Amino acid sequence: MAQKLVRLGIKRQKGYLYYVDKQGDVSCAKMARGKQKGGSPKKVEKCGIKRKEGYLYFIDKQGDVACAKMKRGGKKKKK
Repeated sequence: MAQKLVRLGIKRQKGYLYYVDKQGDVSCAKMARGKQKGGSPKKVEKCGIKRKEGYLYFIDKQGDVACAKMKRGGKKKKK
């Protein structure tokens, strides 16, 4: 189950990808379509989230920043 971290209420524009960048802020970039190239990312909101390893950070349907523990499947590697 996902846990909300920051309530932002971001309104999404069609044709843009919204994500949590390496600095922990929300950014968006124009998506590539066919022969059209994508755009360079721009900051939407500054929130400065500190990331933990093993968690997935994303923008949920309400436009808030949330995180969920990643489920890792597959076989364990032998040493």
